[in-house]
Amino acid sequence: MTRKNIFIKLILTLAFLIITIGVVHGAFFIWKIANTENKISVKNEKDASFLSTFKDIVAPSKIKLKGMSDDRINILLLGIAGKGKPGNNLTDTIMIASFNTKTGKVALLSIPRDLYVEIPEMNYQGKINSVYEYGLRNFSDDNKSSMEPIKKVIRNITSLDIDYWAVINFDGFQKAVDAIGGINITNERDILDTRYPGPNYSYETFELSKGFHHLDGATALKYARMRHNDPESDFGRAKRQQQVMQAVKNKIFSTGTLLNAVAINQFLNTLGENVKTNISSSEFGDFLTLIKNLDTNNINNVVLDAWKSDSLLRGSHMAGISALIPRVGNWSEVQDLAQNIFDTNEITRTREEIAKENASVVVINRSGNSVVINQINKLLKNSFGYKNVVILSDSEKNVNDETLVYDLTGKNKPFTQNELMKKLPAKNGGVLETKDKNSLGNVSADLVLIIGQDLIPRFSLAEVSFKDYNEDSE
Repeated sequence: MTRKNIFIKLILTLAFLIITIGVVHGAFFIWKIANTENKISVKNEKDASFLSTFKDIVAPSKIKLKGMSDDRINILLLGIAGKGKPGNNLTDTIMIASFNTKTGKVALLSIPRDLYVEIPEMNYQGKINSVYEYGLRNFSDDNKSSMEPIKKVIRNITSLDIDYWAVINFDGFQKAVDAIGGINITNERDILDTRYPGPNYSYETFELSKGFHHLDGATALKYARMRHNDPESDFGRAKRQQQVMQAVKNKIFSTGTLLNAVAINQFLNTLGENVKTNISSSEFGDFLTLIKNLDTNNINNVVLDAWKSDSLLRGSHMAGISALIPRVGNWSEVQDLAQNIFDTNEITRTREEIAKENASVVVINRSGNSVVINQINKLLKNSFGYKNVVILSDSEKNVNDETLVYDLTGKNKPFTQNELMKKLPAKNGGVLETKDKNSLGNVSADLVLIIGQDLIPRFSLAEVSFKDYNEDSE
C-alpha cells in the first residue's frame, strides 16, 4: 500500500469516527431532551418520544405555539427557594420573558417582589411574591389551577396574557450553572453583604470584587440573590438576575457546552428534577426551533423600580406593611411599558408631544383631602414634567365624587389631556361649569383638573423614602 493510500485511509477513518461520534452525541442529546420533557412538563398529553423529538429538531414543521397569532409569546419565569428552605414557595424572582416572533426581538421585564397587588374576586391582598404560594395553598394540586392567581395578577398589572410559565428552585439553578461549567459575568461594583441568608436561618458573608468573574453555581446564586449591599436594593438585584440569565443562555448555546455530552446530561438532569412548566412535551421542539430565530444577543432588559424621576412605582405603606405601588392611580403606565417593551420609542414620542404642547394646567382640589393634592402636584411637576401647574383652593369647599379634566383650548392639547385621563385617571368633563369658572377667577388655563374623592385610595398614601423603605424591609 502506497503512502498516499495510507494517508487517504487514515483521513477516511478519522472522518468516519467524527461522524459516528457526532451521530451518537446527537442521538443522545435528542433522547435526553425527550426524557427531560416528560419530567418537567405538567401538560403531558402523551409522553414525548425519541422519534417525535428527533423529527421536531431535525425537520421542524411550522411552529405552533400559543401567542404566534399575535406575533408575541410571553413566558412567566418564577424563582423559588424550594422545599425545605425558608419561604420555600415565595417567589424571589418574577420575570416575564417576551419573544416577538415576527422580528425575533427578546425582552425581559422584572417585577419587584414587594409590589402590592389585589385579586378582588379571590379576596386576596398582599405582596406579589406570595401570590404563587397562595395559589398552591388555596387551589387543587393541579398546577393549572394553582397558577391561576399569579397569572391573573400579571394580567391585571401588565395587560399581558401569559402563554407559558416555568418555576425553578434555588438548588436547580445552582446545579444547572455547575452542569454547564459556570458562567462569566462582569460585576459593576464591589459587593460585601454580611447578611446573606445562610443555612438554618443564619447569616453569612458574601463578597465579590468589581470586574470580570467566572462564577460557579453557588456563587452565581448568591450574586443573583444578594441585595443588602446594593445601592439599588431589590431593583439592583433584578438587574443582576437578568444579567445572570443572559450569561446562562450564552453558556448553554456555546459550542463548548453543546458538544459536551456530560455537561448536557447533567444540565438536563437538573432541569428534570427542579423545574416545572406548562410547556407540553409536543411543544418543546417548536421552542427549540423558535430560539434559533430569536436575536438573543440583544435583549431589552427592563426593571420596574421606584425613587427615580422616571420610575413607574413608589414606596408606601399598604395594610400595615411597606410595599411598592404604581406612582399613578392605576397600572396604565406599567401596561404601556409592557405592551411597548420591544420598542419604547412610542412612549418617548408621546412624552415629546406633551412637552411640545407645554399646556398650562390648573388643579382644583375637590377631594377634601390635602395629602391628595400634594401628591398630584408632585406627580405632575416631577414625574410628568409639566412646567405650568397652578394649584387653586376652592373657597366654597365643594366636593366632587369623580376626577374631571376640562379642555379650554378646543382640543389643541390632546396628548396632555389624554395622559391625565388615562393615568390619574380622570374623565372628560366637557363644558366647564359656572362654579369651576368662579374658582378660576382671573387665572388662565389650557386644562382644568378637578380632583375628586375617587383618587383618595391611592394618592392619599404617604410616600416612603428609599432609606426608610429598606429599613422596614429588613
